[in-house]
Amino acid sequence: IISNDAYAFAEGARDMIAGFHQPNDLSYYGSSLSTLTYWLYKITPFSFESIILYMSTFLSSLVVIPIILLANEYKRPLMGFVAALLASVANSYYNRTMSGYYDTDMLVIVLPMFILFFMVRMILKKDFFSLIALPLFIGIYLWWYPSSYTLNVALIGLFLIYTLIFHRKEKIFYIAGILSSLTLSNIAWFYQSAIIVILFALFALEQKRLNFMIIGILGSATLIFLILSGGVDPILYQLKFYIFRSDESANLTQGFMYFNVNQTIQEVENVDFSEFMRRISGSEIVFLFSLFGFVWLLRKHKSMIMALPILVLGFFALKGGLRFTIYSVPVMALGFGFLLSEFKAILVKKYSQLTSNVCIVFATILTLAPVFIHIYNYKAPTVFSQNEASLLNQLKNIANREDYVVTWWDYGYPVRYYSDVKTLVDGGKHLGKDNFFPSFSLSKDEQAAANMARLSVEYTEKSFYAPQNDILKSDILQAMMKDYNQSNVDLFLASLSKPDFKIDTPKTRDIYLYMPARMSLIFSTVASFSFINLDTGVLDKPFTFSTAYPLDVKNGEIYLSNGVVLSDDFRSFKIGDNVVSVNSIVEINSIKQGEYKITPIDDKAQFYIFYLKDSAIPYAQFILMDKTMFNSAYVQMFFLGNYDKNLFDLVINSRDAKVFKLKI
Repeated sequence: IISNDAYAFAEGARDMIAGFHQPNDLSYYGSSLSTLTYWLYKITPFSFESIILYMSTFLSSLVVIPIILLANEYKRPLMGFVAALLASVANSYYNRTMSGYYDTDMLVIVLPMFILFFMVRMILKKDFFSLIALPLFIGIYLWWYPSSYTLNVALIGLFLIYTLIFHRKEKIFYIAGILSSLTLSNIAWFYQSAIIVILFALFALEQKRLNFMIIGILGSATLIFLILSGGVDPILYQLKFYIFRSDESANLTQGFMYFNVNQTIQEVENVDFSEFMRRISGSEIVFLFSLFGFVWLLRKHKSMIMALPILVLGFFALKGGLRFTIYSVPVMALGFGFLLSEFKAILVKKYSQLTSNVCIVFATILTLAPVFIHIYNYKAPTVFSQNEASLLNQLKNIANREDYVVTWWDYGYPVRYYSDVKTLVDGGKHLGKDNFFPSFSLSKDEQAAANMARLSVEYTEKSFYAPQNDILKSDILQAMMKDYNQSNVDLFLASLSKPDFKIDTPKTRDIYLYMPARMSLIFSTVASFSFINLDTGVLDKPFTFSTAYPLDVKNGEIYLSNGVVLSDDFRSFKIGDNVVSVNSIVEINSIKQGEYKITPIDDKAQFYIFYLKDSAIPYAQFILMDKTMFNSAYVQMFFLGNYDKNLFDLVINSRDAKVFKLKI
């Protein structure tokens, strides 16, 4: 599996096959992809592993169907053929739908393209089949991917605007808008289906009696119902997270200002424009031709304006992050296909059919060449190695289903899938207020780590059963402070480092700390969540933790990949023109055996150099850190094997990862 989120859906499908899951375990039991996987497992002869490995390859390829059908509505088969070729393998689409990418992305473009097709078909043919198929596919899309709500609203809204401009006197378009809008309502699907079928039947049988006044009343009632049922809330949430980059936890707590998680997620980082073009069309030149072709297509067939919401959502990648580029892929491919079909029409007038066909084939091959090169070179690594998966399977035999594993959110889904335990955070639950607790337990001293691990788990469990207006629901840290009669957050957190800190909360389950070697690559990000000033939201407690590998050795200096220049005797390093002394050199000979050698250099210096002779991470041969990070639980317990045996037991030990059981 090459997608982190894949483990969430795999966990849900596994639990559905087993027939149960633990209360409050955050399992994706009953989610769309998990449900579809469950039924495929039940009705096909394939193994569970084969299904989750190849499911994305098969389902994502279905995108060619609506593309070809759409082109056929315009009587342009060549446009559909070329567009289908390009869209199904374009960089962004391939990256997010290849084998092993077990995620909802496998249908997240297929379904809106079907919606687009039925909207265009409705405009061109005004048939009953499109009238009932349109709300059906919108409903399926909302079930499959609830976050598509905003896109569906945009598509329906544009369809209604198009109706008012070009088809204001045709009742079937208004009915199509009403039926489609009903799928957005926050009621059970069977009620939605019943209402849609009844209205469809009434219109089909009694078209003459359904005058514009009745249709207007139905439309107004539908709009009011959507607003009252919170129909705009999902749109506002998506805008806040991806466009305005706000962290909902800051609004909910009305107190502490936690670290904003979307500053750390690659998928929501701004994307370079050249990369943006390559991800959508394979190359910059094809992107420009595609854009020109789409504009030309709009001028020839105004109904293609219905594709604008999908295209614009893809262009939001320039602001919201590279994950959105996938939406523009099929629309831009249609633009390129249209351009080639027009180019062929021009060629046929001047040259023979054979010459024209050869030119089109040659142009198509040139177009696809960069894409095929990308596919050949793109080697997506698995989320976890075989050794890491094996370690977590061992933990499954040690821990109970109600036990918790405290680790970083990147590993939440895989840990739950392999070890069948609970976690505090995962790929879906990682706001700043959630990440604060595992960050604290990993980046502070052992005593504080142990106390926070116990408190955060017990308070998290209590929060599931607290009243909706209880402080446990909004901010667990504030709930802790309230129970321990603390008003100053810094004093409360500092007290956790004291051996005499007494935990009054009853122990209800075992807790394990999962510390993988790969976390060293992102540990500075991990620590940021608990080193932030909770009153101001500013990271005003500077620390250093930077992994590196050597790039070059010359003139008695070692040039590292993180920009640091290290003296060959390891006694100092340079950052720019500044020379900084080193406190100690730590040579790690064996992480598993805890074999290391510390060579003191300058006891007044603040920085340590770790030289990893035994590293499971190929790009982490050196680590530069300050005293704060040196004393962190992660560094002391994982790299050096130093842990308080009154607080922890080492239950799994390898150079890839270590698992400690909390004893308090």
